[in-house]
Amino acid sequence: MTAPERAALEAIVAAAGSAYAPAGRTPLHFARGKLRHDPVFRAIVARGLIPDGTRLVDLGCGQGVLPAFLVAARGCYERGEWPAAWPPPARLASVLGVDLRRRAIAAARVALGGRATVEVGDVRDAEIPPCDVVAILDVLHYVPVPDQDRVLARCATAITPGGRLLLRVCDADAGVRAAITRLSDQAITLLRGGWPRLHTRGLKSWITAVERVGFGVEAAPMSAGTPFANVLLVARRSE
Repeated sequence: MTAPERAALEAIVAAAGSAYAPAGRTPLHFARGKLRHDPVFRAIVARGLIPDGTRLVDLGCGQGVLPAFLVAARGCYERGEWPAAWPPPARLASVLGVDLRRRAIAAARVALGGRATVEVGDVRDAEIPPCDVVAILDVLHYVPVPDQDRVLARCATAITPGGRLLLRVCDADAGVRAAITRLSDQAITLLRGGWPRLHTRGLKSWITAVERVGFGVEAAPMSAGTPFANVLLVARRSE
């Protein structure tokens, strides 16, 4: 990153993180750490992957750090704290977030207020309204493969022609890095009180599954600075 990009990232993290302060120390520190060190948020903004005026659906949203990052990014842009190399960040028309964890949703409601609708629900059967972008980041490997395919099909139905699915997955064929990713996910699941049953796929299998429901797919490595095997699939709905 260039110096202006680093400065912009720090400004976004500070603004987005502070929104979680009323929710408590744990949500606050999680948001700051996640947004600062996970490359996917910076990539989404720097590459302009969410267009202006987007109706966003975030499946498995956790405590809503993606919409919090996007809202903070827009604020930084409007204050002139923005690198010339990055496109203007989106003004979101609407946000719907869904996650199983009640505590995470409670923190999201505190941080996002009236700027998003966040609901407790299972991504396997949550309603997906008509939208322009669906984000599913590090979520689908927690449900069995047939459920993964059904979620992808429902996304294809909901996303408007020309819209996007942003799907980050672990490439199960990536050797040691894939093993580290699985161990990390299993540890997180145990800490949250669940049993770590994961349903991973190799990158080729993920791409085939997304293409099968009508998307064109581009894959970008998305684990820079980490030991993980994460890949972001940018899938565009046929027009």
